[in-house]
Amino acid sequence: MSRLAAVRAASGRISRHRVSSIVICVVLLASTASAVLGLALLAAVDAPFRRAFAAHDGADVTVTVDTSRAGGKQLSATGTLAGVTAVAGPYPEATVRITFGGLALGPRVLAARPSPDGPVDEVTLSAGHWPTGPGQVVLYSGDAGPGEVGDRATVTGVPGVRSLTVVGFASSVTGTADGWVAPAEVSRLRGGGTPPTAQLLYRFADAGTDSQVAADIAEVEHALPAGAVTGAVSWLDRERKAAGNSAVMQPFVVAFALICLAMAVLVVANVISAAVVAQYRRIGVLKSIGFTPAQVAASYLLRIGTPALAGCVAGAVLGNLAAIPVLDHASGIYGVGRPHAPLWTSAVAMAGMLTLTMLAALGPALRAGRLPAVRAIAAGRAPRPGRGYLVHRIATRLPLPRPVGIGLAAPFTRPVRGAVTVAAIAFGATAVMFAVGLTSALGRVEQAQTLSRTVPVQLRPVDGHVVPSAVQDAQAVSALRARPGTKRFTAVYGGDTATAVGVPGIARPVTAEIFGRDASWLGYSMIAGHWYGMPGQVVVDSAFLTDSGLAVGDSTTVSLYGAGTSATTVRIVGEVFAPHETPWLYTGAQTLPGLATRQHLQGYDIALKPGTDPGAYARAVNSQLGNGSRWAAVMPQGSGFYAVATSLITLLAAMVTIGASLGVLNTVLMSTRERVHDLGVFKALGMRPGQSLAMVVSQTAVPALIAALIAAPAAITLTDITVAAMADTAHSGVPADFTQVFPLPRLAVLSLGALAVALAGALPPAAWAARARPATALHTE
Repeated sequence: MSRLAAVRAASGRISRHRVSSIVICVVLLASTASAVLGLALLAAVDAPFRRAFAAHDGADVTVTVDTSRAGGKQLSATGTLAGVTAVAGPYPEATVRITFGGLALGPRVLAARPSPDGPVDEVTLSAGHWPTGPGQVVLYSGDAGPGEVGDRATVTGVPGVRSLTVVGFASSVTGTADGWVAPAEVSRLRGGGTPPTAQLLYRFADAGTDSQVAADIAEVEHALPAGAVTGAVSWLDRERKAAGNSAVMQPFVVAFALICLAMAVLVVANVISAAVVAQYRRIGVLKSIGFTPAQVAASYLLRIGTPALAGCVAGAVLGNLAAIPVLDHASGIYGVGRPHAPLWTSAVAMAGMLTLTMLAALGPALRAGRLPAVRAIAAGRAPRPGRGYLVHRIATRLPLPRPVGIGLAAPFTRPVRGAVTVAAIAFGATAVMFAVGLTSALGRVEQAQTLSRTVPVQLRPVDGHVVPSAVQDAQAVSALRARPGTKRFTAVYGGDTATAVGVPGIARPVTAEIFGRDASWLGYSMIAGHWYGMPGQVVVDSAFLTDSGLAVGDSTTVSLYGAGTSATTVRIVGEVFAPHETPWLYTGAQTLPGLATRQHLQGYDIALKPGTDPGAYARAVNSQLGNGSRWAAVMPQGSGFYAVATSLITLLAAMVTIGASLGVLNTVLMSTRERVHDLGVFKALGMRPGQSLAMVVSQTAVPALIAALIAAPAAITLTDITVAAMADTAHSGVPADFTQVFPLPRLAVLSLGALAVALAGALPPAAWAARARPATALHTE
């Protein structure tokens, strides 16, 4: 036979068995799309900050200056200092309180920039346009919330209540400001008596370490009059913050991407292998009319390869389309603009899936090519004698309708195909269970990091550089106590470099966060031990234990910087889940009274009574405090990662589940076509459509039960491994409740997912069997 004959044989099979070809195409589409998405995310989390920093000319140092102490010429002259490679500004700025989209955003720094471009810190617009006149503002993209371009933002903290029209949203890779206005707007946003300030953005030749950045800042300070520099922020601080935000995301992306790829590989291999085995009879016919073993294998590989190639190409397109919104959301987490899926991700995904498909088909096709024609026809025509008869006899004795008994015994006549069905259902059910478990675990991680459920409202200073007076502090406490929705609140001190302490065995400073009252209700998750309950007790993060070599239950001393030789002996009673790059310590004001002072007051964490609306509560407190107050009630903004992660989990799980359902459809369809003669006989003897439907659907009942028993422990194990990997990358331990997300009632309900996957795949062939007339069924055979 010629090569053309092999091609014709393959193309004939594609046109005749359209359903099988469509199944292969769609399975490869879903698998390739998930592979592209996973690889794109892996590429996106590979040092995203540094790549974006270079692409958008991020500022090495953001210096805030008092323009009443330094004139324009003096500020411009700093651009010629040794080591300065670029400078932008000065951009006048004002710190105000903003309410937008119904949320009290709290203190925000608004800078006056004529355009988003510039030699340093190019601002990336994600929506709208740059301010063109007074009364307009562009907000940081992370503050969008439920608001939209064109909505009004209320500004308080300045004489009179003002509002600005939000004309756009943007992000700065180095976070130089929280919003941008036209140059003429800043003077109207400054409160009375507030000194005029502006920001200068610098890039230096050497700014790769903290010591180099400190030297750069000192050079600028020395070039300006004394007291002109009121603050300076290093790009390294911004990088560490971005790394902290992504510490949880990176292992999640890696873990789920690898799991999704593994599931896709197995589903594709099962579907293709089953399809090859199903065509043994056809291969036997081809050999009987003169096809050589090589031509038989080539014709079948071509028949598999054509729809597989179409599925891979379509999957690459779908994967790139799906990556657009996911990467767009991820860019908001890092503040890095709009990343895109690299071209290599599509090429690698398509090549990998197509290679996998051909390897899965090659082995069975070569074996079939070597089979004698008679044996190949027999292998594809009917199961081996004796297979499934015992199960059939047992099924007939069960108190079940006869069609159901026949269907239950059907998988045992083709054990390999039954195993394929079990595997396909198990993958889909595992994906569903794993998605639910990981979403629950991430919800608990979010609560532990943001305290969003226990602390829906916080009271924070309008300007973090200005400490509220004792009178203003007393007014704030009185306002909180007077509000009917207040359940409890506690003062929070420190949490920054100003409250760093020294601990023997730890070379770097330890950040201390001090609570004024009982703080056990805040909801911090404990990895080991318990929350402190009396003076002298502290809880620490994992970095503290790693650096010190201490363990829960040990005692140590804590020294306050600048306090001479005074030291306090403390006992570590718990390890808290709080991923940080540096060691942290948490305790009460009675343990470290030297840090629980008003100059270290960070604010108040507030719990509300059930039914109290956080937004309305924050607005009421701010109204009671008045515009002149140095305090602002705000609703803490959580990381956008968790919303992105949840949608991504759902998307990837859906893709795997679709592939699994198609795998079931393929195997049930092949079984139905093989037994179409029996089906025609049954119908001729009086089997009703409903009985035919029940017979075909029940073929998946036993595989679904076995798959559920496999999927439940597999999903639990995958969740535990993924959460542990997330915590390990974040240099933290894992609280027990993060992985205890499968109580028995939930696990029982989720196990029904195996049945849902089985039904989704079995119903189309079952519906065809129910509608088919006896003559049609016999003719099809």
